[in-house]
Amino acid sequence: MTTQPSNSSAETPVQEMQNLSVGSTDAASNEKQQQHKQNITPWEVEGAVVDGVQMAIDYNKLFEDFGTHPIDTALLERFEKVTGHKPHLYLRRGVFFSHRDLEKILDRYEQGKPFYLYTGRGPSSGHMHIGHVLPFVFCKWLQDIFDVLLVVQLTDDEKFLFRDVSVDQVYKNSLNAVREIAAVGFKPEKTFIFSNLDFMGGAFYRNMLQISRLVTFNQVKALFGFNDSTCIGRVHFPVIQSAPAFCSSFPEIFGARKDIPCLIPCGIDQDPYFRLTRDVAVRLKHKKPSLIHGRFLPALQGSASKMSSSNANSAIFMDDSPAKIKNKINRYAFSGGQTSLEEHRALGGNPDVDVPYQYLTYFIDDDKEIADLAKGYRKGEITSGEMKARCISIIQDFVGAFQERERAITEQDVQNFMDPKYPRSFDMLSKK
Repeated sequence: MTTQPSNSSAETPVQEMQNLSVGSTDAASNEKQQQHKQNITPWEVEGAVVDGVQMAIDYNKLFEDFGTHPIDTALLERFEKVTGHKPHLYLRRGVFFSHRDLEKILDRYEQGKPFYLYTGRGPSSGHMHIGHVLPFVFCKWLQDIFDVLLVVQLTDDEKFLFRDVSVDQVYKNSLNAVREIAAVGFKPEKTFIFSNLDFMGGAFYRNMLQISRLVTFNQVKALFGFNDSTCIGRVHFPVIQSAPAFCSSFPEIFGARKDIPCLIPCGIDQDPYFRLTRDVAVRLKHKKPSLIHGRFLPALQGSASKMSSSNANSAIFMDDSPAKIKNKINRYAFSGGQTSLEEHRALGGNPDVDVPYQYLTYFIDDDKEIADLAKGYRKGEITSGEMKARCISIIQDFVGAFQERERAITEQDVQNFMDPKYPRSFDMLSKK
């Protein structure tokens, strides 16, 4: 872990991300083709290119680039002390590795003061892949540990603005996303899932207007790399993603209160939205949202890019059959093993770049078992084929169980999750 940045760095809400590449590589320049900095934005994620070689994403550099804080041992120890629960494997293994003001959420929990969870899903395709689902698994764990409400924003409007897809299709994708999110195990009594295409209006829109008056074009250009040719819908979208971070956007749930903050589990690429949100929150007399940032699940091809819906061969989708899962992992998953069995037995493999091993760290809770797998692989005692076979079996079981739960979700369940007036309450709301 890197040294925690200074407070002045962490609290700069709309700093220019000069160290990030937000433009495309100039194909005409061989020098630029051979070397460019890593690119982490809400729409593009790729590691740096050094001497023509694509590198893994450098997450430690993001502490400096984004001005966030590492989730260190001391914070994990406090989490366990305050909640009485061992930190989730995603916290222990640095899958969620960075934060803004997580300690303030722990303070509120310790004091019995209310807060809620807010996360989102951009329904870019008909089905989520495991890189989309695993953060919801973590959100469900947080919801259970803290016993709080969760709001989930479906950014179908964003997908229409940033992708070549119709409004009707993105809305259809949103409805399917509700079924898949519900299949993680959420209940409508504690979870509100809304489509921007449906929900925008009333208190939510009033907050959007107040936020938009405080944000300039220069700020969003600096944060997101927009230019004079960017369509106005894209320029305005950050305001829409900011609004759910304010509890007054949901009067059906929180009444007239403005003093209830949220914790936002999200990918680190989403942080620019909420730097802007944290800036305007103070000016609108709302609590700043806290954030906890996750790493990206690597693409099957390796850790230089994330699993993506736009490349079917990079991802395991939640509607994939057992045979398709097996074929994708066997055919596409990058191996850290040697080129022959003899060499592998003699030299061992590298679990740090082996995608099947990396995936197993997201599913196997036993820290000793994970350590033993890495040790055996490095010694050549576990082969690449054996590592892939273990990965295939675990992901097939995970996806199969998910599909069974999804089949049990009814149309009424979908309506209940999306109904802002569905009865939702929790004990903390009665406290100041």
